[in-house]
Amino acid sequence: MSGVRGLGARWRRRRPLRTRLALAASAAVALVAVGVCTAAFLVIRYELVHQLDLSLTQSATRIVQANRDEGPQVLAGECRYLSAPPCAQIVPADPAADPDAPYLLPVSPAVREVAAGGRAAYYSNVARFGQPLRMLTTPFGDGRALQVALRADPVDRGVRQAAVLLAAVGAVGVLLAGLLGHAVSRTGLAPVARLTATAERIAATRDPRHRIELPPGPPGRQDEVTRLAATFNTMLGELEQSVASQRRLVADASHELRTPLTALRTNAELLARGDRLTPAQRDRAAGALERGIREVTGLVNDLIELARDEEPLPLLEDVRIAEMTEHVVGTARTHWPRTPFVLEVEAGAARAVRPGVPARLARLLTNLLDNAAKFSPPGTPVEVSLSTYGSGAGTGGRGTGGSGADTDGSGADTDGSGTGGVTLTVRDHGPGIPAADLPHVFDRFYRAETARALPGSGLGLAMARQIAHAHGAELTAGAAAGGGALFTLTFAPEDPPEDARGRRPGRSRS
Repeated sequence: MSGVRGLGARWRRRRPLRTRLALAASAAVALVAVGVCTAAFLVIRYELVHQLDLSLTQSATRIVQANRDEGPQVLAGECRYLSAPPCAQIVPADPAADPDAPYLLPVSPAVREVAAGGRAAYYSNVARFGQPLRMLTTPFGDGRALQVALRADPVDRGVRQAAVLLAAVGAVGVLLAGLLGHAVSRTGLAPVARLTATAERIAATRDPRHRIELPPGPPGRQDEVTRLAATFNTMLGELEQSVASQRRLVADASHELRTPLTALRTNAELLARGDRLTPAQRDRAAGALERGIREVTGLVNDLIELARDEEPLPLLEDVRIAEMTEHVVGTARTHWPRTPFVLEVEAGAARAVRPGVPARLARLLTNLLDNAAKFSPPGTPVEVSLSTYGSGAGTGGRGTGGSGADTDGSGADTDGSGTGGVTLTVRDHGPGIPAADLPHVFDRFYRAETARALPGSGLGLAMARQIAHAHGAELTAGAAAGGGALFTLTFAPEDPPEDARGRRPGRSRS
């Protein structure tokens, strides 16, 4: 039995979905049609036989009323003809009391039991005079039974005719079921066929701009297949954007690499003819070559970082935002000695903790600080502020000068690791971001007109936003009040920690 089921399963797997759907729909409709015809046949046969039984019952009632005192005998015998009165005879319980003349209808032991009162009245089918008869045997009283019979061949003929007609109707129903199943499969799977054709066309042309045509109508009233096609179109749109972004990245990277590679080749060729150069010229060429190598190395490293969409889970730790910010600001002071950095940390944010990769979050903040310092005039400060918001945000004073510690003795809840959010802002006092450039500041390789003469590849802010998104944060840019640019990094609120120390299971603390 299992082998038969396995064979059927293999057969179904080898058939196209349209064929299987057509067969399933046809089988369902055919089963209903055959069931209805069978039920109709049973009802018709029952009604025809029931009408014949009612005629026998009425005839028996009349005969009993007209011959109540008669003894065992044959009362009528014309039932061999159509439309003739029924055959009727009285049969005693004791065979010794039978009349001398033979009975017209068969007398069985069951008839004697009815006459003796040991059995109820019943109907039976018998054959007599070469014709089928329907016979009723009922008690007659005083140890007698009455047998009444009518020809049953008209009923049998009607039943056969009904069977033939209903079989024809059932066959037509099965044929229509097949046609309807085929139509249903073609209509129902038309979007799937279009989806398949579109997928095959994309696979052949590698062009994700193709779309599946959707039927008109509001989205809320679309069926499942149409929603599948709409979802596939959405996926194609995302794929098209991804391919376009990849191509744009490759084109921009090749464009950005062309100039430093040309400079590297020129300086290498120049150093190869070192015997023709003075020591000062060789030193300048070597320095230029070293700077070019660092620039290309940084650009390649930035491209590798941008190619990574998410942070590796094994490297996640609980990062203290204030401590990380203090460390990065201290490093920036060393790299930009002519730019003062001012760090302000609210008491509520001093203990803020968020899961992340410390090196990547430090890279994010470093890029923001480098960008701010690059556009700040010498001697103007870059202001870094760390605060909290939401229900878990504490209140208190501010620490300055990069201490990041809680110096407020107000007694407020300074644990920012609860449900409150954390906001980190970096503000400079440079020329700011023009309104036309503001929507593009986080695009890869985008550089404003005023920044094209400055060092850099245009990848720092793009990398910063990608790191922010990978850590569930939001990085935005805007104009600062009084001039300059303002970058805001917002960490969403988190659930409170599991224990009083703010440590979550399975994570280390940076």
